[in-house]
Parts: sequence; structure tokens; C-alpha cells
Amino acid sequence: MKKFHIIILLICFILSQPAFARNKNTEPQKHIEYMNIEWWEKFNDENLTNNLLKVYEKNYDLKNAALKVKENEQLVKMQFANELPSLSLSGDLSRDLRGPYQQYGNMRIPTYSQYNYLLPITAAYEVDIWGSNRLKTKSVKQELEIMKQAERATYIALTSDFVSDYFNLIKTDKFLDIQNELIETQTGIVSKTKDKYEIGLCSINELLAEEKMLTTLKEERNNHLKTQEILINSLRVYLTDSTDNIARNSYDKISLIQGIPTEYNTDIIVNRPDYIQEEDNIKRIGFDVRVAKREFLPKFVIYGQIGLNAYHLDTLFNSASQFFNAGVMPSLDLFSGGRKLALLRFRKLEYEEALNSYQKTILECIKEINSGLVDYKTALENYEEAKNRLNVQDEIYNLMQDKHTIGASSDLDILYAKEAYLMVQKEEVSDKINSLIAAIGLYKATGGVDLYKINTNL
Repeated sequence: MKKFHIIILLICFILSQPAFARNKNTEPQKHIEYMNIEWWEKFNDENLTNNLLKVYEKNYDLKNAALKVKENEQLVKMQFANELPSLSLSGDLSRDLRGPYQQYGNMRIPTYSQYNYLLPITAAYEVDIWGSNRLKTKSVKQELEIMKQAERATYIALTSDFVSDYFNLIKTDKFLDIQNELIETQTGIVSKTKDKYEIGLCSINELLAEEKMLTTLKEERNNHLKTQEILINSLRVYLTDSTDNIARNSYDKISLIQGIPTEYNTDIIVNRPDYIQEEDNIKRIGFDVRVAKREFLPKFVIYGQIGLNAYHLDTLFNSASQFFNAGVMPSLDLFSGGRKLALLRFRKLEYEEALNSYQKTILECIKEINSGLVDYKTALENYEEAKNRLNVQDEIYNLMQDKHTIGASSDLDILYAKEAYLMVQKEEVSDKINSLIAAIGLYKATGGVDLYKINTNL
């Protein structure tokens, strides 16, 4: 009866377990550290920081990246379950119909029919002598690490693209302000030129050229308005809000971040997600190769069964109906048509391919970081030249105003000087924003690490 009690307890325990455990936390776990808010705060733009926090909370790409990681966590649990014993309960009800008779030597059994009630609990465990199941679990864990780096790469790329669009929007806002001034100035030039033409001081060609210039400036303004609308819509997608206005600073409040190192250690590439992914992929395939080798070895399964077997329902729970058996089942494939050998060769080729991909990734990482450094240095140099050029043009404009004060220049000369100044100012605005975007590109190329700390961290 003790065996019977054990069976009943096991059945009750199995039946009491829910088929699917409900996860209390339905939201995917996200990583605020991947946002690297401390780095973005160095841009001294509160609107930028607040927008990035909204992206962190709402963006669907970040949510999906987190869900991919959680999916792979479940795959690890599924594979780990293969390392544990299995326990199953299966019932069977059958009716035997025998006829016309059966002969066992001198004993003859006539025609009969009967029910058979079978209620066994079966346990099995594959003894992992060669460590194959453990290696398979390690392989799946490396896949999980790869997905974690993919999630981090999503954060780096998405935040960098968002901030680039954000500063491009600020640049477009400033361009529109300057463009409106240019149109106003050119309208004055057209008016003054028309007056000159009416009194015979200039040709019709000069007037038509100025009017043509005015239409060109208006066309540029239309293009800036189009770019502004596109950027706003793009940022709304990042923020997952199709109606919210994009809070942003004005151009005049934007300042360059200073003191970013322009030379880095060669091992900077170890911060990049794609480099780490390639390393993890080599480890994963290495585990797969070892598993493929162990497929040639025999397997050993320990099994046992305990339960009830009766031909009449009223005797099912009697002690005479109880049964128990156990044993060890070794197995070895003597011939599999070359499948295992082909699998081993396939895994080895995969490993060689992963090594080549790893070496290529190193070169790509170095190339992107060097390109980012060149872009950043060039952008800074261009911005300095643009500032100098703007200062020179500002002096020219001031001198023209002084000349106008003493009657040495006309109103038209003042308008031409102002227009030239505004044209150079647009170049200065463009180069300044390009310097910020180049810094963002360098941040992205180095793997989303604070550029001020990178040489001290390695």
C-alpha cells in the first residue's frame, strides 16, 4: 500500500501544476544604462535628455529588442530542461477480443474478451556522461549573450539616429530664420534695383537677375519647410507619438562639447556590440563542434516505471495491481548514413566561417572608428574656418554700414553686404551642427561609450 500512496501523491502533485505559469511582469525588462544618459547630458540640452527618456519609455524597437532577449532566456530554460530527468503520467484503457482460441503447448485458451486498465508513471534520465547536454546549454547561453549585444546595438543606433535628427531639426529651424531674412533682404534689393532701372541706372538684365535670385531663395525656403516636416515626423516615430510637438532648443542655445579625445587606444573596438557578438558566436559554434563530436559516442538512459495494471476496475487500486520496473538502456548508432560525420564537418566549416567573420569585423571596426575620427576632426576644422569667415564677413558688413553713415555707400550696398553675411552665416550654422553630428557618429562607432572616459577605461 505504500507504493500506492506514493503513486497517488505524485499524481496529485502533477495535476496541481499549471500548464503555463503566468508571468507577473508582462513588460519586457529594459536597460536604462544602455541609454548612456550621462553622455547625452554633456550636450547641455534638457529638452534632448527629456526626449531620450521618452524614447526609452515608449519606443517600440527598444521594446522588441528587450522581448528578443527574454525569448532567448526561455530557450535557455528549455535547453536546460533536457539536462534534468523527465517524469510523465499516461493512462491506457483497452479491450482485448481474442478468438476463436489460442494454443500454448497443450493448453488451449478459448475465445474471450477483457478490459485492461494501465496507469503508469514513467521516469527517464539521460546520463550526460560525455557532457553533450551541458555543451548544448552553453551554446544556447552564448546565443542569449549575442541577443543581449543586439539589444545594446539597437539602443546605440536608435539613440544616435534620434539625436542626429534632433540637431538637424534645430539646424533647419535656424536655416528657416536666416532664409526669411534673406528673402526680406533680397526683396529690398529687387525693390532698389527696380528703382534704379526706372531711372535708367541699370539694365533690365540686372533687374531680372535679382528677381530670379528672389525666386531661388523662396524655393530654398520651401525645401527647408519640407525638411523640417520630415524631421518632425521622424522624431515622432521615435517617440511613438504622432501628435506631440517636438520640444527642442533654439540654435543659439546649442554649444559644442569640448575636449573630446581625438586619439584612442587600439583596443577600443572591444566596446562595440558587433565585436562582442562575433566573439560569442565563435564560442557558440565551438560548443556545437564539441557536441557534434560526442554524437559518435553511446548514450545511456536510466528509466523506471511505477503504476497500476488491472483487468477489472474494482481491482485497479489493489496491491496486486501495482507494478514497478527499472533499468539502463544504452544506445549506439552503428550506421546513420554518414549523417553524424556530415554534421561534424558542417560545424567545423561554420567555425572556420565564424573566424573569418571575426577577423573581418575587426577590420570593419577599425575602419569605422578611424572614419569617425577623421569626420570629427574635419568637422571641427571646418567649423573653425566657418567662424573665421563669418567674422570677416561681419567686419565687411560693419564697414559698409560705417561707409553708409558718411554717405560713401548706398542702401543697396548695405543690402548686398547683409545678404552676403547671411549666406556665410548659413555655412557657419551647418558646420556647427555637423560638428555635433560627427561627435555622435564617433560615439556610435566606438560602441556607445562616453568618449571622455574611453581611454581611461581601457
